[in-house]
Amino acid sequence: MRRSACCFLSFGFAALWAEASVPVISFEREIRPLLKAHCFHCHGENDKPKAGVDLRLRKLMVDASTNNPGRRIVKPGHPNESKLLEVIESGEMPKEGKPLPAEAVSKIRQWIEQGAPTLRPEPDQPPRFFITEEERSFWAFQPIRKRTPLSPTKPGPSKNPVDQFLLAALEQKGLSFANPAEPRVLIRRLSFDLTGLPPEPEDVEKFVSDPSDASYARLADQYLASPHFGERWARHWLDVAGYADSNGGGDTDSERSWAWRYRDYVIRAFNSDKPLNQFIIEQLAGDELIQPPFETLGEGDLDKLIATGFLRMAPDPTGDGPADADLARNQVIADTLQIVSSSLLGLTVQCAQCHDHRYDPISQEDYYAMRAFFEPAFDWKRWKNPGQRMVSLMANDDRKLSQCIEQAAVQIDKEAQKLHDDLIEEFVAKQLELVPPEQKEPVMAARKTPAANRTDAQKKLLREFPTFQDHIILGEINPEGAKKVAAVRERATQERASKPPDPMVHALVEEPGSTPDTFLFHRGDHKQPRDKVSPGALAVLGDEARISTSAPTNTARGTSGRRLALARSLVDGKHPLPPRVLANRLWSHLFGSGIAPTLGDLGFLGERPSHPELLDWLASELVDGDWKVKPFLRTLVLSAAYRQSSANPRAAQVDPDNRLLGRFRLRRLDAEALRDSWLAISGKLNPRMFGSPVPVAFNNHGQVVAGSQMRDGNGDPTGAGGLGTEEFRRSIYLQWRRTMTLDMVETFDAPAMTPNCEIRPTSTAATQALMLLNDPFILARSEDLAARLRGEHPGDLRKQIDRLWRLGLSRPVPPNLLEQSLVYLAEQTESVRLRTPPKTQAGAKTDTASTPDPSFHALASLCQAVIGSNPFLYLD
Repeated sequence: MRRSACCFLSFGFAALWAEASVPVISFEREIRPLLKAHCFHCHGENDKPKAGVDLRLRKLMVDASTNNPGRRIVKPGHPNESKLLEVIESGEMPKEGKPLPAEAVSKIRQWIEQGAPTLRPEPDQPPRFFITEEERSFWAFQPIRKRTPLSPTKPGPSKNPVDQFLLAALEQKGLSFANPAEPRVLIRRLSFDLTGLPPEPEDVEKFVSDPSDASYARLADQYLASPHFGERWARHWLDVAGYADSNGGGDTDSERSWAWRYRDYVIRAFNSDKPLNQFIIEQLAGDELIQPPFETLGEGDLDKLIATGFLRMAPDPTGDGPADADLARNQVIADTLQIVSSSLLGLTVQCAQCHDHRYDPISQEDYYAMRAFFEPAFDWKRWKNPGQRMVSLMANDDRKLSQCIEQAAVQIDKEAQKLHDDLIEEFVAKQLELVPPEQKEPVMAARKTPAANRTDAQKKLLREFPTFQDHIILGEINPEGAKKVAAVRERATQERASKPPDPMVHALVEEPGSTPDTFLFHRGDHKQPRDKVSPGALAVLGDEARISTSAPTNTARGTSGRRLALARSLVDGKHPLPPRVLANRLWSHLFGSGIAPTLGDLGFLGERPSHPELLDWLASELVDGDWKVKPFLRTLVLSAAYRQSSANPRAAQVDPDNRLLGRFRLRRLDAEALRDSWLAISGKLNPRMFGSPVPVAFNNHGQVVAGSQMRDGNGDPTGAGGLGTEEFRRSIYLQWRRTMTLDMVETFDAPAMTPNCEIRPTSTAATQALMLLNDPFILARSEDLAARLRGEHPGDLRKQIDRLWRLGLSRPVPPNLLEQSLVYLAEQTESVRLRTPPKTQAGAKTDTASTPDPSFHALASLCQAVIGSNPFLYLD
């Protein structure tokens, strides 16, 4: 009877209001998400809801016997008699957090006025965490279906399915694509997107002379095959992986000397087009795929070990003496889970660490079930600091040799210490002759007694004869002896320098035979463990996403196999999230925004995809294409959507945010592309790949630049030393310290690794213009570019100017700008000449090397104007 009545209420009210053409507000679809976000943490999430009020079901608010006896908090059809609305409108509730927005309060009132309808019968009692059908049916949680694109009513020349999806949506708004981009614009766009560098002028002219589809396809293949492709696209992944060459997590920010091996692994992976499913498995569980000893691993297995550096990218100050070691350890685990979930699941799983997720159907149990996959490798009660997690690759023969060398060096150290002690005692013996005979023995006894054990009488005696205290400094009493000791110690230093190198890997390696239990922490507090939790997938994904960890996947090493099981489940082709997340992210790097713009949050708070069918098609295409990135990107760059112009006035008016892709999105080059292109066109770019990072340092102006750190006697920075051509390597090889980001990169929106960077911001700030005007790096590259122009076209200003335009902007200089540039150079040359100090008196020697060349400085200033102009900074 009660269930029948419930059905009548659920569907009867909906039908009644539908007939009256009033939008029906349902509990499941509109009201429950509001209450979940603002109220469930007190009234639904705990075992005992506060004041006995449970808001998880309509029936719990309407049935007086369930809540406060004799009083309902919701009286259907009577909002003014409903206690729920009263406490919300008065601001009495919620007591924690922000009050509900006026729109939300109005929606609750309307819902009660309509009879507080539900869409379906409710259970008698909800489970602790209740997932509604609306939450389960959310787009991101649905199985991926490869949709067939709708055919546009006006078929165009492109047969690319990407274009067909986009054109079908555009036509519904009476729109179409913009005209194709000019060849010079297109090749510059393609070159920067695929390699992060400007096109060579010769390649530009070749493409302009033959801009056919076949020629363009060959150009795309050329850039995809370039080693610079891996450098460019690895940087995108390193953002979301949270890559850093320092441990972060505090002021110390100690260095990660071997993190660069992971960076190089990612570059090699993209250049070799390693399938993304293999790429992900190796990063999550590479150590569970290989056999020790690690020092004899082949190249492929060594890459699997290096790949686990992905799980070591989170800030980790546990080796730097944090105030609360246990808290720091658990924070490392939390940050690691955030990196994994945002990069592969596209969800803010970390929001369920302390309580159920306020918006997404992710419970606190889900969070700790995910943590359980990683617990065997991140056992916080048997923790390893960053230094203890390093894996040595030193060969056995080299290790034995190194041990022999160390033993010899230790003997030399002992020799030096004995010499030091003998010289001190020799000095003491001479000083003892000055002590009265009756006090000699007490003085020596006091000297030999440890400071903590000395009697008051002994302390008094040593104050009377301070020479005999135990902190005698050899250099202050016998400088020649100190030199002898230093010479012996130098021998030990030289001996150790002959050791073979000990290459290390910054990796995560699970110890076999240890599988600690995982517990749900009450309110996220590791000091309050509650229920034991087993590893498992997100409950909202259903049984199809269930992960079996009952038996070790890799019994040869005896590890738990948990991470390997998780990794394989994520890339089995059936999981709805990783293919969508990865396809969306790859798309964003070419089109300036994802189909779902919030790359790291495909959940309820994220922006909905503009073309969900296209996103599913892309995800399916990625999986069906063996998870290969290069063919996937090739499909995108060959589309008409990618090749269109950025000018489409009609589309800009109808779709100002360009969600429908009726024109190409104008984008500023990112920080690394700017720095690398300045180096490239000035002729200074060092193309050397891989290896340890280029160090950064504070210069004498306090800026962070590429260079070796110079310090004074107190250890304070005094400037940056030069590194030769090393400082001109691509930006991906710069040392990436969390507290010392290169100023040039920081100014143009460097990624903030907190703990990772899901999407980069793009800002326009006065500091950027000031840097382009005054920064020593910009000024130096402008002079380098001027020198290059003079070297290529000596004495010919017109050719120098034209070459400047072709190098920097991929086009010849327009005639009017050529004439204006010539006038500018003449005026600027005269201006510099007038500011140049007068020559020395007749007969005196002149330092021609330091005498400014006004015409050269004028040309350098023109170069600076071009490389700081919008046509250079932006991709059209």
